[in-house]
Amino acid sequence: MERAVDRVYTHIRAAILDGRHRPGERLGEAELAEVTGASRTPVREALRQLEVEGLVEVLPHRGARVYQFTSDDLEEIYDLRMTLEALAAGRAASRITLAQLDEMTDLCDRMETAAHADDLEVIATANMEFHAIVRTASASTRLTSMLSAVIQLPLMMRTFHRYAPEDLQRSAGHHRELVAALRARDEVWADAVMRSHVRAAKAVLLASVRADEEAFQRAGTPAQPAGTTSQLTETTAQPAQSGALR
Repeated sequence: MERAVDRVYTHIRAAILDGRHRPGERLGEAELAEVTGASRTPVREALRQLEVEGLVEVLPHRGARVYQFTSDDLEEIYDLRMTLEALAAGRAASRITLAQLDEMTDLCDRMETAAHADDLEVIATANMEFHAIVRTASASTRLTSMLSAVIQLPLMMRTFHRYAPEDLQRSAGHHRELVAALRARDEVWADAVMRSHVRAAKAVLLASVRADEEAFQRAGTPAQPAGTTSQLTETTAQPAQSGALR
C-alpha cells in the first residue's frame, strides 16, 4: 500500500515539473494537505524530500516555495549534466543492444515528424525516452542516480519552448549522430556528441534566461529568477513555437 508521504511527494513533484506550481510560488502545507487528502505531517516530509532534490526551498518562518533558479544555477547544473550525460553515452557505446539502438532510431523519426506538426508534447516525451535509453544502457546505477538530480531542470524550465528552428535542426542532428556513434561502438565519439548536445542546450537556455533578466531590468522591475512566468517572460523567453529537443 502506498504511503501517504510518497503519494504527496509524487503529487507535488509532478505539479512542479508540469508547471502547475510555478517557480517562486508558495507551497502552503494546509492547502497541499487538503488537495492530497493527507495530514500536514506527510506534506512536511514530502517538502523536505523535494528540498533535498533542489525543487523546493524551505525558508525560516516563511514556509516552502518552488525553487527559483538563477542563470548561475542553470550554468552550474548544465555543466554537471554535460559531464554526467557524456560519461553515460561513453559507457553505453560498449553496452547498448541492437534493440535499444533501433528504438532510438524510431524515436529520432518520431521527433522529426512531430516537429513538422509543431507537436511539442510528443517531441518532449520522445526526447526523454531517447535519453533514458542512453542512461539505461550505461549500466551504472550510481550514474543514473546522479543524473536524476540534474535532468529535472529541463522539465521544470520547459526548455523546448525556447528553441528556434535552427536549434531544433541542430539537436535532431546530434540525436542522429549519437545513434551512429553508439552503433559504431565508439566511446570517444559518443562522449563528444553528447557533450556538444548538452552544451548547445545550455547555450539556448542561458541566452533566453539572460534576455529575460535584462528585459526586466530595462523595464525597471527587479530581475526575476529563471522560470518566473509573467507577460514579459512569455514574450521574451519563447522565440519559436517549434522544437522540444534538448
